[in-house]
Amino acid sequence: MKDKYSREIDYLRISVTDRCNLRCMYCMPEKGIDIVPHNDILNLEEIARAIQASTLVGVKKIRLTGGEPLIRRGISLLINKISSMPEIDDLALTTNGILFAEQAKKLKQAGLKRVNFSLDSLQKDRYQYITRGGNLHKVLEAIEAALLLDLKPVKINTVLIRGFNDDEIVQIANLSIEKPLHIRFIELMPIGTSQAWAGGRFIPAQEVKDIIEMNLGRLERIEKPKGNGPAHYYKLSRAVGTIGFIPAISEHFCSKCNRLRLTSTGGLRPCLYSEDEIDIRTALRRGASLKELSEIIVSSVQNKPIRHSATGPGAERSMMYQIGG
Repeated sequence: MKDKYSREIDYLRISVTDRCNLRCMYCMPEKGIDIVPHNDILNLEEIARAIQASTLVGVKKIRLTGGEPLIRRGISLLINKISSMPEIDDLALTTNGILFAEQAKKLKQAGLKRVNFSLDSLQKDRYQYITRGGNLHKVLEAIEAALLLDLKPVKINTVLIRGFNDDEIVQIANLSIEKPLHIRFIELMPIGTSQAWAGGRFIPAQEVKDIIEMNLGRLERIEKPKGNGPAHYYKLSRAVGTIGFIPAISEHFCSKCNRLRLTSTGGLRPCLYSEDEIDIRTALRRGASLKELSEIIVSSVQNKPIRHSATGPGAERSMMYQIGG
């Protein structure tokens, strides 16, 4: 399925819930969010049917996100449904890791192929502060569980914030030397609550790369490990893992974007930074055919802009947990 700029769109990111068990400062308000009425959230059958319709127009890759996807009841059943679709060749999950270790085996058995963990600090108190109560030990335990189950590649997503965790860049990069982990340093994006964080705290990816090379040696550009994201990947000479950079603000990668997003309330979003959203929930609930649903998906793809509109701190956008970024 191609958009009007001839980009091949074969990747669907799905927010299965806008709720989360953490309150990360750049993502969610401290007091949490207003509860979305239960009936407004897509049920598992509706999500599965939307995915099935998307396969008719070329979607092959699925990522489940949130909020925190592992708080969604029945998530392993959904994974099993998706993994049984022959057209899907990649099924991944993004999680904060708090609940992962206890569910890991069940998720692998259901058909999960790989996992990304969000981890912004290796310091217990600092991690607890940025997440407003998170347990770093549980995340590290989750990473080990994923490695033992061979859910590869195991990726670590680190949002860098000047004055908060920029002094941990080398330590986090070191993880790629010690273990087969794929570290991705992500530029702080001015979405929702992160707007208050972004001013003066933004660190461009090139600066991070320079710090790593100054302390750990030359980074050699390599082909990216399995996945569908926009990261540029590198490898230190003695490393078993890789280091990636996602320069969402300093370097537009929109010309290679291959994704579409489905929100937990049934909105199709062609771009993370776009407020344009097409409702597919109504069609799902009136019993629309797979063909009709696939046509709605195509119409959303045709609304995909040539590039995102965020250029730096201050952009007004929906909250990240509502989009499944």
